[in-house]
Amino acid sequence: MADASGHRGAEQQAADWVARRDRGLSAAEQDHYLQWLSEDPRHAGLVARHEGTVRLLGQLRHWQPDGSSEPNPDLFARPRRAWRRWALALAAGGTLAAALVIGGFLRSPVIKPAPPPTPASAFLRHNERQVLTDGSMVELRDGSRIEVRFTAQERRVRLSGGEAHFTVAKNPAWPFIVEAGRVAVRAVGTAFAVRYDPTEVDVVVTEGRVRLEPSGAPGDAPAGIEATEIAASHRVLVSLAPAAPAPAITPVTAEQMRAALAWQVPRFQFFETPLAEAVAEFNRRNPQQVVIGDPELAAVPIGGTFRVDNVDGFVSLLELSLGVRAERKGKGSYVLTRGR
Repeated sequence: MADASGHRGAEQQAADWVARRDRGLSAAEQDHYLQWLSEDPRHAGLVARHEGTVRLLGQLRHWQPDGSSEPNPDLFARPRRAWRRWALALAAGGTLAAALVIGGFLRSPVIKPAPPPTPASAFLRHNERQVLTDGSMVELRDGSRIEVRFTAQERRVRLSGGEAHFTVAKNPAWPFIVEAGRVAVRAVGTAFAVRYDPTEVDVVVTEGRVRLEPSGAPGDAPAGIEATEIAASHRVLVSLAPAAPAPAITPVTAEQMRAALAWQVPRFQFFETPLAEAVAEFNRRNPQQVVIGDPELAAVPIGGTFRVDNVDGFVSLLELSLGVRAERKGKGSYVLTRGR
């Protein structure tokens, strides 16, 4: 960030991290994000700017025009005690507010009573799960898409993008096949995950065995996947690039398996949520407990998507992005106070 081009690069990285946090970080991504934040103290400020802009845009959903021709100067107003922390975010949203005023679209908001407390279950997010007609289970990562086509001869599922984990109902006489572009994964009774994007197909076998096959015309298949078998606790990464080398089957440790399937872990999604409510959610589902030692922190609003089981990562992000001081107590628990 020493020059203008470096600053623009860090700005883009901050925007990318905000977007990736919104859909949920894997354990590896969480580590990379924390590393990136620690590389330069200004990175946290850049993230705060982008988060502020997203929050300002989100406030527009509460605005309704009432026919007034005058802009409402309080539309984006924040409580006085939060002003210092959000000043940078408000500056980032200034261009948006000015553009709306020039367009003549800002009106006095409809005043509504304060909403009731958010039910605890509203923060918890799970992946979509589908039970197929044969009893097989499919778990889909956010944004993933499948098409199911069962015939008397075979069970075929087409993954057109994203990632899915399949737990296949056993029936040796009725093959189960997952298509991912030019790659097909055949199984009888097993469990495996498939990730598909335009550049590669990644297959991780969690139980049993699968067989990699070409999908479509043999001449269009990626190199080296003819009748390739993969056993449990192994994975194969198939490059879809022209003239790519044949894929290699590699063993997967228990830790690597957990990292590969980290997207399956439920997650919390917060938006302008008081810190006290977010902490209560983590405490409800983890043996590690977080205590708010400074009452003024309880009402601080936070936003983002966090793994339910990653208390350490949650606390680290509070330290880096909000300047909170976290002191370890007992068996991995924390006491949060304002940074000195």
